[in-house]
Amino acid sequence: MGKVIILFGVSGCGKSLVGKKLSEDLEFKFVEGDDLHSNENIKKMNNNIPLSDNDREIWIKDINTELNRLENKNVVVACSALKESYRQALVKGIVGDIYWFCLKGTFELIKQRLDSREDHFFKSDLLDSQFNIIEYPDYCKLIDISESPDIIVEKIKSEL
Repeated sequence: MGKVIILFGVSGCGKSLVGKKLSEDLEFKFVEGDDLHSNENIKKMNNNIPLSDNDREIWIKDINTELNRLENKNVVVACSALKESYRQALVKGIVGDIYWFCLKGTFELIKQRLDSREDHFFKSDLLDSQFNIIEYPDYCKLIDISESPDIIVEKIKSEL
């Protein structure tokens, strides 16, 4: 496996936007975790029903399958990966350099972003459910999301 950069955090923290910019800058493949949600998961979130561990387990396994399919490629992944158990399943079987970055902001800032976002299945009514379960591991770099996406990308690149 090449390098794997994982951007994680609650919905609305900027994983997709930052991940796309970072992957373009580094010329890495980009894996958008949201694209791998099942129709059932999307339907639940559209109806303001938080995902269960079982819902997330299947989704995380699908992302892991995609990562393993991309072995020997450099990859940026955007995935909430809120719990340690999710993160371990996400990288199961991955050999190589894995870099973990948690995009972190205040509840108020992220809620404001979610409320202004259009055409996404995750609504701000579910934000509490993510803040309630997120675990911040010691091995990740915490990235403050109050800066612009370009500055965040530069900070991540400087950490690599």
